[in-house]
Amino acid sequence: MSRTETTPVGRADNGARPLTPRATVALTAAGASLIAACYGLARFAYGLFLPAFREAFALDAATAGLIASASYTAYCVGILAATALTPRVGARPVAVTAGALATAGCAMIAATPSALVLGVGVAVAGSSTGVASPPLARAVSEHVTAARQDRVQTVVNAGTGVGVMVSGPVALLTQEQWRTGWWIFTALAALVTLWIWRTVPAGRQGAARAKAESAQADGRPPLFPPGAWALVTASAVMGASSAAGWTFGQDFLQTAGGHGPGLATAAWIVLGACGLAGAAAGDLVGRMSLPTAWTGLMAVFAAATAAWALWPQDPVVAVAASGAFGAIYIALTGVLLLWGTRLYPGRASTGVGLAFLAIAAGQAAASPALGALAGAADMRLAFLIAAGAGVAGAMLRPSRAHTRT
Repeated sequence: MSRTETTPVGRADNGARPLTPRATVALTAAGASLIAACYGLARFAYGLFLPAFREAFALDAATAGLIASASYTAYCVGILAATALTPRVGARPVAVTAGALATAGCAMIAATPSALVLGVGVAVAGSSTGVASPPLARAVSEHVTAARQDRVQTVVNAGTGVGVMVSGPVALLTQEQWRTGWWIFTALAALVTLWIWRTVPAGRQGAARAKAESAQADGRPPLFPPGAWALVTASAVMGASSAAGWTFGQDFLQTAGGHGPGLATAAWIVLGACGLAGAAAGDLVGRMSLPTAWTGLMAVFAAATAAWALWPQDPVVAVAASGAFGAIYIALTGVLLLWGTRLYPGRASTGVGLAFLAIAAGQAAASPALGALAGAADMRLAFLIAAGAGVAGAMLRPSRAHTRT
């Protein structure tokens, strides 16, 4: 299959002929796999292996939260770089860079001799997620017919669930040999990187187009159009609300819940499997409207986090709350992705980059704070505060005027 295979039917956002259905499926699968490798393996698997890391390197809750925060901070740097570079060099090289960073970060974690190197590896791995999303969003907006874009964007975004679901069985098989698990993640990330290089179209970007766009800068829409600050605030609050589950969820089920690694890892697998339901976010927005979908999903997200906090010792609640957390988190990121692309028509990488940057900023700020709170008081209280942030986020509704298709 040619990387530039197109069909004369329909138009993408840039007026170019979109990919054929077959090429669109290939781009969707490769893009979802990159998100799976960067988010589900390189970034969020840190929480899955946190009990092993705490034992191996004598980490307390505050230090564990600080390492997680380094990942989110690196994500912020990565997304800023990707948002700036994607319009200039094209989607493919930036997406390949994301895969390379995921591969390098996983390898560093696998080989780490100390907590310091672990933190550096987690940061490198975390940066890959920031680099991945803007080029994939732009590739879809430029090469997929407009009628299919919402669905393709949210299916690609749901790759996080696939990665989380894959990391669970690997963790079960390598509980005592966690380095082996991270070497497996390294190999998978490397394979996905090669697939991305083969599949993402080269695009129409380059120095000439960047120069032309720069010459037209006076006619561009502003960086923060009306409604942008609502997007930023909602994204940051959602990120803060999710930090407890992603960073401390597995450790919480084993300490406060009293469950063994088997049930905690099973809950993680369910979290990833349910996350695949988040691919329906595009259809959900189409049926309910973006503001209604956002408010309802945030309310359920807060309820799932609260249930996780209040009844961690109940295995049914632990697994069900984990599954709800995964499904709603992926759906919410899908809603934010669509919110960003609609707020920035023709500049998908900018809209998505802004939203996902704010998510990471919220997570970066919340992770060490929640870890310090857990060390000083109780992890249950940290989860309840995260749930409260979710309730606050449900009150931040996007304007219908700024989210129309």
